[in-house]
Amino acid sequence: MSNPGPEGDEHGEVFIDESDIVHEVDVDEEDLPDAADDDEDDTENIEEPDDSIHIFTGHTGELYAVACSPTDPTLVATGGGDERGFLWKIGHADWASDLRGHNDSVSSLAFSSDGQLLASGGFDGLVKIWDTSGNLKLTLEGPGRGIEWVRWHPKGHLILAGSEDCTIWMWNADSGHCLNVFSGHGASVTCGDFTPDGKTICTGSEDATLRIWNPRSGESIHVVRGHPYHIEGLTCLSISSDSTFAVTGSKDGSVHIVNITAGKVVSSWASQTSPTEGDPKSIECVSFAPNFPWVVSGGMDRNLTIWDLQNSSQRFICNHEEGVTCLAWLGASKFLATGCCDGRICIWNCLSGECVETFKGHEHAIQSLSVSSNLEFLVSVSMDGTARVFEIRDFH
Repeated sequence: MSNPGPEGDEHGEVFIDESDIVHEVDVDEEDLPDAADDDEDDTENIEEPDDSIHIFTGHTGELYAVACSPTDPTLVATGGGDERGFLWKIGHADWASDLRGHNDSVSSLAFSSDGQLLASGGFDGLVKIWDTSGNLKLTLEGPGRGIEWVRWHPKGHLILAGSEDCTIWMWNADSGHCLNVFSGHGASVTCGDFTPDGKTICTGSEDATLRIWNPRSGESIHVVRGHPYHIEGLTCLSISSDSTFAVTGSKDGSVHIVNITAGKVVSSWASQTSPTEGDPKSIECVSFAPNFPWVVSGGMDRNLTIWDLQNSSQRFICNHEEGVTCLAWLGASKFLATGCCDGRICIWNCLSGECVETFKGHEHAIQSLSVSSNLEFLVSVSMDGTARVFEIRDFH
């Protein structure tokens, strides 16, 4: 052994030869710390950036519904699994109104077109009407099971609601009087709306049919079913701005366009899922483009598909890492937001098919999206129990 130098010299070099070995110990390599494991632990602890400018945390459960006021660009309504709704304002952390009264999850929310009233639908079978300060005006009863959706007449205070009990109800939201009950579906009424001209109602159901109704008489004018239409339950519906066409999506992965006046299917697009991938993936959201001859659809196949109506063909298939649950046009622009199961929100340029922005912040699936009336904010709600606000001024 070489001389270590003066005693206490901690900087001297030390060398060991075989004669210095007293005992050998076998070490299992699996017991040794792995540098790669340390890297993975560090990665798990790194939080994704939060791109939101405002977070609303008043709820104590999963969130299912969001609606932005059509007249007040800061006013937002949210509802979810904690049996509560809230009215709150973007940029006003000290202002919120707790909408209590439902006895089950708040499943749907909608503001009247004049912005004066808010309707909330719950799985308790009730529709409640509130003013914009959060005061309860009316409780509308009738449906025997949960409310799937609520929609306002485009020109007045008539409220329409679809129920799990196979019926659709229409009330005067000022007086509380029931004006009509629409019966005919054979299963839960999962989607529906007034046409933009207010003259017709379209509803879709788990029974795989689309029904077209006369709001005044309650008569079912057309029933669209069977080949070449959906073979499984409808999940979503959108109506063109000229009140001529309805587009519907289904659990069977197909998208169909129906001429409302004739009650006939005019275009059909089958699921993009290949036979090797198993069952078709459900379509979760559909919409007509406000300013272009396009229809968009998103679903559990992780795709947003942009369809060209003029030649019934695909313009683009826009891929996501997880399923697409909801979408919202950013005004009448070429930009579209998609909400996904992984908690991310993607902004797409539908002219080019490119993703131009990805907003992060949510920890679980996005359930609904809404755009503020001044087109400056996108509000999202998630299974993580929060609502988040993102700036979209650059996407007009």
